[in-house]
Amino acid sequence: MPGLCPRLDESAGKRRSTRTRHATPWLKTALVQAAWAATRKKDSYLQAQFRRLKGRRGPKKAILAVAASMLTAVYFMLRDETDYHDLGGRYLPSHLADRDKERVKQRLLRRLQHLGVVVEVKAA
Repeated sequence: MPGLCPRLDESAGKRRSTRTRHATPWLKTALVQAAWAATRKKDSYLQAQFRRLKGRRGPKKAILAVAASMLTAVYFMLRDETDYHDLGGRYLPSHLADRDKERVKQRLLRRLQHLGVVVEVKAA
C-alpha cells in the first residue's frame, strides 16, 4: 500500500507508533479525497465502513482505511477485469455481525441499569 496502512510498531508488548508511512503524495492525496467523496454516498459499503471505524479510531484513521479499501478494490478490478460491485451499507461479514449484536445488547443493558431497571436476560 502506498503509505495508507498504519505501522505496527510494538516492542515488549508496548505499542510505540501507529503513524502511516510516507508515500507518493499525489496518489495518497487522490485516494483520500476520493474516499471522502465515497463516504458521502448513501447506503454504500464504504460509508458504512467509515462510520463503523470512525467511532473507535477517529475520522482520519477511518478515512485512510476507506482509501486502502478502495485501492484494494481497484487492484482486484484491474487484475480480474471486472466491474465494481458495492456490497451495500447493511453488509457485515459474519464475525462483525455477531460482534455487533453482542455490542448492542451490552449497550442496551448498561443503559437500562443506569436508568435503575433490573433486567434478567434469557435467550429467545
